[in-house]
Amino acid sequence: MPSHTELLRLAVDLAHANRQRGGRPFGAVLARDGEVIATGINDIVHTHDPSAHAEMQALRAGTRRQASPSLAGCTLYASGHPCPMCLAALLMAGCGQVFYAFDNQDATPYGLSNEGWYRCLRLPLVPPPLPLSRLDTGISAAQLYGDTPWPQA
Repeated sequence: MPSHTELLRLAVDLAHANRQRGGRPFGAVLARDGEVIATGINDIVHTHDPSAHAEMQALRAGTRRQASPSLAGCTLYASGHPCPMCLAALLMAGCGQVFYAFDNQDATPYGLSNEGWYRCLRLPLVPPPLPLSRLDTGISAAQLYGDTPWPQA
């Protein structure tokens, strides 16, 4: 069974591949008991849909695959800290926990932070409404969001 770090690294790899194809650098993996149920990438650029965030895409694919709107027992792995929209959808679907690689401070220098949306909506980042845990994947924010070279496999 893959570890939390391995599943999160998959989300980061999806984000990197999406950035290389001209999309925004965000990826997500939805899993239950270590089994990948669905993945998603931020597809706003290509679909012109402001709700096409990686977490939303994984949520949509996962609930369709299960033929159920419930994500009870599922864990989401996201390359970045979920925005308020994604976090609300995950809560509404009953997702159990979220692991993420980069927080809003990491994303700020690249114009990719969601902290402003939390402030605009007057939502506190602490305490989180469901377990949110940051994990190190061995990739830096500069490698995913900036111009630092991606490590070779």
